[in-house]
Amino acid sequence: MTAPAVAASYPSLQGRRVFITGGGSGIGESIVEAFVRQGAQVAFIDVDEAASAALVARLAAAGLPPPWWRRCDVRDVAALQACMSEAAAALGDFQVLVNNVASDERHTLESVTPEFWDERMAVNQRPAFFAIQAVVPGMRRLGGGSVVNLGSIGWQIKEGAYPCYAVAKSSVNGLTRGLARPLGADGIRINTVTPGWVMTERQVRLWLTPEGEQAIAQNQCLPQKLQPQDIAAMVLFLASDDARMCTAQEFTVDGGWS
Repeated sequence: MTAPAVAASYPSLQGRRVFITGGGSGIGESIVEAFVRQGAQVAFIDVDEAASAALVARLAAAGLPPPWWRRCDVRDVAALQACMSEAAAALGDFQVLVNNVASDERHTLESVTPEFWDERMAVNQRPAFFAIQAVVPGMRRLGGGSVVNLGSIGWQIKEGAYPCYAVAKSSVNGLTRGLARPLGADGIRINTVTPGWVMTERQVRLWLTPEGEQAIAQNQCLPQKLQPQDIAAMVLFLASDDARMCTAQEFTVDGGWS
């Protein structure tokens, strides 16, 4: 069964300014489109120029306002924060930040060098912290905001194919809970959305083998395959005023796997 487009409408998201990391493809692409369709003013960054340009062109062709975007390698913290500053100068301070960017490159314990470790953390862990650091002053000026961090059930179900990714993603809950109280004093909410195995184009192409199909059937409580839109739906809710008293929490969307 193919997941429908996000059906809920959130009036509070109309005109709301949203910044998304890793928005060019996969889950990030669905999050970008979902916010655009809600009438939000969206900015995103991604390292993949071709995918990002294709997304913007597709949205424009559908008669939707094209989001602001730039190519950015989030391993460069200065470049990440510069892009966020440029986007804020163009659109205004952001009420919503979605920390989506990640890479679940497979590797073994034995293969990890200090250089590889640092590079994996630079993609999967560090950008969320420094994106929050960059966006919070604007949220304080606005009197509040919502930060949504993307986690993973991979480390929770003890998937052993990417130990560095597991370390980085397990730290997302610590980041969320560790910042909830100081940010909450300024009306800024922060939550984690934890996806299960989402059928992005990359996941289907690389990992959806007959064994993978069997794993889904055995481990999910719901038989349908998770789609990127399912994650976007939860992100929209947490960004909206409907979630005004939700903070410091983890919201898992995995079909009942974990």
